[in-house]
Amino acid sequence: MRKLKNNELGRITVDEFKTTQKTPLIVVLDNIRSLNNIGAVFRTSDAFLIEKIYLCGICATPPNKDIHKTALGATASVDWEYVEDTLTLVKKLKAEKVQILAIEQAENSTKLNAFFPKKDEKYAIVMGNEVKGVQQEVVNAADLCVEIPQLGTKHSLNIAVTTGVVIWDLFVKMKNL
Repeated sequence: MRKLKNNELGRITVDEFKTTQKTPLIVVLDNIRSLNNIGAVFRTSDAFLIEKIYLCGICATPPNKDIHKTALGATASVDWEYVEDTLTLVKKLKAEKVQILAIEQAENSTKLNAFFPKKDEKYAIVMGNEVKGVQQEVVNAADLCVEIPQLGTKHSLNIAVTTGVVIWDLFVKMKNL
């Protein structure tokens, strides 16, 4: 087995990315404090053709050298927008018939492995602050809380890791891979 070189990976250009059909998935970052986490979410969103990222509250925005360090240019490919208030955004998306999934440990949450997106529906996943999680008022407004089952002692994953797990799971289910 031989590792592939960068020029053998079949990467598309930023212009091609912009015109490629996207996964019907939006990422909402609710008060993420780590710029490295924000950058990692951009990079993951690029990998799986995510439609858009919303940066809310205290989230830093591109251009920023610390976001760029982990995004590696994905801030140029993935559409993004800053919105000050996450709850206002969630209400707007719901009015546009987007299904809101708060990714949070909550009473009566649905385990990620038991959640199956409906065909022809658009979803937004709301990822919460590294310490406080998704704001309770946003959890209240969500259509569903989805939780990654965890069996260890911490029951906590980094927000960039959580976003990657959730995006991959939904991408596979939506694309029937």
